[in-house]
Amino acid sequence: MTALVIAEHDNATIKGATLNTITAAIACDGDVHVLVAGHNAGAAAAAAVQIAGVSKVLHAEDASFEHGLAESVAAQVLAVASSYGHILFPATASGKNIAPRVAAKLDVAQVSDISKVDSPDTFERPIYAGNAIATVHSTDAIKVITVRTTGFDPAAATGGSAAIDTVAAATGDGKSTFIGSEIAASDRPELTAAKVIVSGGRALGSGEKFTQVMIPLADKLGAAVGASRAAVDAGYAPNDWQVGQTGKIVAPQLYIAAGISGAIQHLAGMKDSKVIVAINKDPEAPIFGVSDYGLVADLFDAVPELTKSL
Repeated sequence: MTALVIAEHDNATIKGATLNTITAAIACDGDVHVLVAGHNAGAAAAAAVQIAGVSKVLHAEDASFEHGLAESVAAQVLAVASSYGHILFPATASGKNIAPRVAAKLDVAQVSDISKVDSPDTFERPIYAGNAIATVHSTDAIKVITVRTTGFDPAAATGGSAAIDTVAAATGDGKSTFIGSEIAASDRPELTAAKVIVSGGRALGSGEKFTQVMIPLADKLGAAVGASRAAVDAGYAPNDWQVGQTGKIVAPQLYIAAGISGAIQHLAGMKDSKVIVAINKDPEAPIFGVSDYGLVADLFDAVPELTKSL
């Protein structure tokens, strides 16, 4: 049967995580449809039409979809679910909010955070903070899946020529309403989509030092800024900068870790990065076990020197 990908979007553009999820869907089933449920989301639907590998875009319009409320989007997915053998969501905050609701209503087991498709009914997913890989076989008629986006290359955003099909909105019971949001504005790339990430750890010692040492390097590289959980818990960096098992999963082209020892929880969030550079004064730090380049040095000397040389 056909696979359905639930698009993440801002009603104007398709978010990058959707492109990785489409690649996973193609591996499940060559015929892939994309659902764009939004409000005044014609531009997002038009962008989805252009994605390579997509044969049809389902476009549902309703004011209740404007902010991507899980209850509303889940109702829309359920309205069309019977036509699909696979329903895939990016394993983002939004996808992980909607997918369990869909799986529960369909009375199927959710297959979470897949990193590889072995066959249409067999998938691989990391467990134990990525130290083991579980192979999961699903016999459910409809497979509800969340996709670890770092495990799949993004589909090309252009080159496709999908048909577009307007579907009737199914908005659920209306018990949840959107009240408001506080969005942190930043000129930096979004952490999970950045090609370069500069991360700092507890060794920086304070929020002031974090800003003083790490931000100039990030500015020079045009990078996103990340942090270990220890640095976030100590108040050196905001929560949305946290990389790791309990933070964000990233896989940039370049990941620079300064003053991060490499606890297993942190490695789970960044070890798929293409090139990892570690700066730590402890030569036995676990981070050196996954790094492509390692520098045993005091970060307060090494990072400013690196920034100066760029």
